[in-house]
Order: sequence, then structure tokens, then C-alpha cells
Amino acid sequence: MTYTQGVVLGIVQGLTEFLPISSSGHLILVPYVFGWPDQGLAVDAVMHLGTLAALLVYFRRELLGIVTGDVSRRLGVLLVAATVPGAVAGVLFGKVIENGLRSPVVIAVSTGAWAIVMWIADRRAAAAPNAPGDPVERVTWGQGLAVGCAQALALVPGTSRSGITITTGLLGGLDRATAARYSFLLGIPITAGAGALKGMQLAKTGLPPGGGGPLAVALLATFVAGLFAVWFLVSYLKRRSLQPFVIYRIVLAAAIFAMLLRG
Repeated sequence: MTYTQGVVLGIVQGLTEFLPISSSGHLILVPYVFGWPDQGLAVDAVMHLGTLAALLVYFRRELLGIVTGDVSRRLGVLLVAATVPGAVAGVLFGKVIENGLRSPVVIAVSTGAWAIVMWIADRRAAAAPNAPGDPVERVTWGQGLAVGCAQALALVPGTSRSGITITTGLLGGLDRATAARYSFLLGIPITAGAGALKGMQLAKTGLPPGGGGPLAVALLATFVAGLFAVWFLVSYLKRRSLQPFVIYRIVLAAAIFAMLLRG
């Protein structure tokens, strides 16, 4: 992997992991456009670490508050409980999905189909709450666990973890910004687990020769792009809708189908 690939892939991963537009779709389309080979395990592991670091930095106050008790401990327990469905699904079906569903056709269909569901959910989104306090602390057990169960669907390539969890939050009665913040907080344990798993796999194979520099660049690019994407989406959804992302997903699905038709 070159330094240019590291920067481009890192930015693509950081943005698309958190914007509800499907990271898997982009990580297939971008190498195809540039004629690059598959980025490999080392890059996947590094990019998971970058996205995790972005979440930890952005939500550092909330996480510290959960530990110290300044933020509702109930929220911490809810996040742990809501992580279980996705973690169990990953253990039971992760390899099957990776080997059987990671194809451009599946990604294109999933990207387009979930765009329609996202559009329906966005039209039903609740208004931003006026009550004092942090609205994410008022996410109910039913809402939180429903989002956790939806997180398991993100194993299907093209779904988008942030997209499906925000969509479920909206259908459950959350406003857009709160759905996004809860989605990102819920992503911390699952991202850490996935990163640890890929890290252990990488420890067995070792880094590619001469790959340290490009991997460091990919890590930094993923972190910076991811931190920006989280900040941007939470700020954006306080005042605006998901409609641009719905349109973008439909265009992306069409682009992948066009790529397939061209061979």
C-alpha cells in the first residue's frame, strides 16, 4: 500500500463509517475506480483503531461521566446490554456473512433498499426535545435495545451500521440528533471488539514489509476524518433531515450496479 492509498482509504473509511452511507460500498467502489488491489487485513485493523479513537475523543466527557456517575449509570448499562445482540450475531454469523454476502450485488441492493427505509424513518422523526438535560440519557430501554438489535443487521455489507441504528432510533421515537449520538455511543464497544479481533489476526500474520509508514498515515487519516464526520452529523441533524444521505445512497447503489454492468 502506498501513502496515497493510505490517505484516501483512511479518509473514505473515517467519513463513511459514521455518515449513514455504507462504508463497505465505498471501500469496494474506491479501489475499483483507482485500480487498487484489496487493502488487506492490516489496513482494516488500523482503520478500526482510527474510528474507535475518533469516538473515544468525541465522547470523552460522556464516557468519563458514566464512569464517575456524573452521567446516568443507567445509560452505561443500557449501552452494554444493547451491544449484546450485535456481538452475538457477529460471533455466530460473522464469517458466514463475510464469505457469502460480501459481494457488490449484495452491497448495491442493501445500500438502495435501506435508503428507502431511512427515508420513511426520517419523515417520522420526532422533534428535538426542549426539556433540560442530555436527551441521550432519556433513551428508554425499549428504544435502546431495539437499536442494539438493529446493529446486528449491519453485518450485511451495504447496510451501514450508523444508518441502520439511526433509522431504528427514529422509528422508535427519537429525534435525529439523539438517535445519532446514541448510535455512535453504541458503536464504541462493537468497534473496539472488531478492532481487537482484527488486531489478533494481524498479530499472527504480521505487518506487510515496509507497510508501517502508509499504515500510520491511514490511521491518522481515519481518525481525523472520523472525528469530523461524527461532529458534522450530530451538528447537522440538530436542524436538518437525512434526505441528502438517502439520495446519496440511491446514487451509490446505482453506481455500483453500473460498475457491475461494465464488468
